[in-house]
Amino acid sequence: MNNGVLFGTLLVASYLLGGIPTSYIFGKIFKHIDIRNFGSGNVGATNALRVLGVKMGVTTLILDIGKGFVAVYLSKLMMQKYEIGNMELILIFVGMAAITGHIFSIYLGFKGGKGVATSAGVFLALIPMAFSIAFAIFFIVVALSKYVSLGSILAAVTLVAGELIINFKNGFSQKGYLVFTIIIALFIIIKHKSNIKRLMAGNENKISFKGKK
Repeated sequence: MNNGVLFGTLLVASYLLGGIPTSYIFGKIFKHIDIRNFGSGNVGATNALRVLGVKMGVTTLILDIGKGFVAVYLSKLMMQKYEIGNMELILIFVGMAAITGHIFSIYLGFKGGKGVATSAGVFLALIPMAFSIAFAIFFIVVALSKYVSLGSILAAVTLVAGELIINFKNGFSQKGYLVFTIIIALFIIIKHKSNIKRLMAGNENKISFKGKK
């Protein structure tokens, strides 16, 4: 297969996979509603948890993470099969395509979620060690504060710090991943600017795992 054709195919496939609106589909099939008209209006896992219940919210989170992971992991396997070079750079573009697909979903008129879960899947495939640390921080912060937004922001910062430390130790052999991590972390923080304002004002919505099943 021609390298250019393979690269283009991987990008398009990753974008289309990332754009699958999991919570929107669940809302239509199981609740007969458009989730964009309820709660925060977002199609991410947090709003799915609030509007659709714990089971569908958690399932949405897992599937949204899975979109990013599968896009990068399968692309890596394809590149190895066809012995394509520049793997780091190509996987970065593939990961970006999956995240972009989630945020600007072609299935929802180029609108979507904030990209946190899909980004998590991408980084799980790219930099699992740094991701594991960031995920631990996310879990602890959300468990203690019940603020998913705060957990997401601190996890993004932790991911950058973790990848920076790893690069220090290995002589910056993954500097491409580091730059990509910084860009996505900044984007996630910017997407949470309204949440940051509410956190500072003390009126940010907390998450609850009680109530709807």
